[in-house]
Amino acid sequence: MQFTPALESNMRHGNSLITLCLMVVLAILLAACESREQTDAVSYSPVGPVPAAPQRPGDPRKGYEALLNAPYITCGIPDSAYKQTASPPRASSLIPGRSGRNAELPYALTAYTTPQGVELVVNNCLSCHAGFFDGKLVIGLGNENLDFTEDYAAAAESAGAYVEDEAEAAEWRRWADRIRAMAPHMITDTVGANPAINTTLVLMAHRDPKTLAWSQEPLIELPSKTVAPVSVPPWWRMAKKNALFYNTEGRGDLARAMMVGAILCADDVNTVKRIDAYAPDIHAYLASIKPPPWPFRLDPKLAEQGRAVFERTCSGCHGTYGEHPSYPNLVLGLNEIGTDPVLAQNAAGGASDRFIRWFNRSYYGELARAAPAPGYIAPPLDGIWITAPYLHNGSVPTVEALLDSSKRSKYWTRSYESSAADYDPVGLGWRYTGLAQGKAGASDSKARKKIYDTTLPGHSNAGHVFGDSLNAEERKAVLEYLKTL
Repeated sequence: MQFTPALESNMRHGNSLITLCLMVVLAILLAACESREQTDAVSYSPVGPVPAAPQRPGDPRKGYEALLNAPYITCGIPDSAYKQTASPPRASSLIPGRSGRNAELPYALTAYTTPQGVELVVNNCLSCHAGFFDGKLVIGLGNENLDFTEDYAAAAESAGAYVEDEAEAAEWRRWADRIRAMAPHMITDTVGANPAINTTLVLMAHRDPKTLAWSQEPLIELPSKTVAPVSVPPWWRMAKKNALFYNTEGRGDLARAMMVGAILCADDVNTVKRIDAYAPDIHAYLASIKPPPWPFRLDPKLAEQGRAVFERTCSGCHGTYGEHPSYPNLVLGLNEIGTDPVLAQNAAGGASDRFIRWFNRSYYGELARAAPAPGYIAPPLDGIWITAPYLHNGSVPTVEALLDSSKRSKYWTRSYESSAADYDPVGLGWRYTGLAQGKAGASDSKARKKIYDTTLPGHSNAGHVFGDSLNAEERKAVLEYLKTL
């Protein structure tokens, strides 16, 4: 260690106490600098197997209760304004296990009373992580019918007209400010595409990583307004995966990593700590969810033939199933998988380094860490039949097209009714129509929003051509086997 002349003089003249104090201060400063350098260093994860990390134990029953009733999102519209603007909920949108005001609200909304006594209606995780099949709500199924093609800032602002007093106005303003900040960065090209990644990055940019305090002006550069679309993965994969998200960005303590969803409204660390107290319970519940069984006719003999083909050609990446399942948690590099690279490149190519630093310096990063890999994980295939559309960007409407790239359409559209009649039990996915041209040929704006254009950045349906090596009979057998998972 190099000493200053003043410090050397103190040492020579026997000022040992002063010298000792100065040395301690220097050591603390050096340690702080080294700590800051380590915290700010961005490291990416390699492709290949994702190692397991220790997880905090949780109670699935308490997790279900918290998921349905706890206000982990702490800003929203005042209940008085909600009652003036909302339609009565359909019976199918009410779910058991909810209490008090929550029992009267649709599954995607939760009642919350602020410390100031203002009653709010706030969103919850089921907004994106629950979907319908044939009129029945499936918790944990990604909602592929959400419409983010509009700018929602105007709707949030208009809700203020129904606010009744000053305290409610302050809460409405807090919520509307966040919607206004996110809105320009969450507009998708197609109904069903999810902008969750972009919205999270915007919220990070407006918050101090240490205090989580909200800033009206961004503290770091905002992400691009061009949304790389994401298909919402089912929650039941949580039981097998060692990391979160398609690029395995969420590492370490997964309960803490998934808590970043509370960033919309959590304006201080104490709020997040209260959520963290039951986050392991929610994680345990998510890992306990089982996918719904195949609801149509099944050919057991053909499925058994498909199992043999699957285990020979697909299990190395997607694992095995049955009494003794295995899952490799394997990330494939972009050149190997060949699917649209935009999402992975944005995260692990330097464009998102400032957001990785933000996360790792924050309360979230104390137990979890952001460390994306330059590729995509081959997911578990439990319940794959109900998780259409496919690939990380939802660019392929059926498993049949996923296993035969010659059947993929450059432009396509589908209905968004989620009924059994809309489902294709042969191709495994929602019935769709291939189109000769993109949005320019649409009859109206509503139809235009439902056209998936694979030529747009982030929307490509290329890659994952491993099924092309199968013959028609093998492919048919694999499709039958996948219905059993």
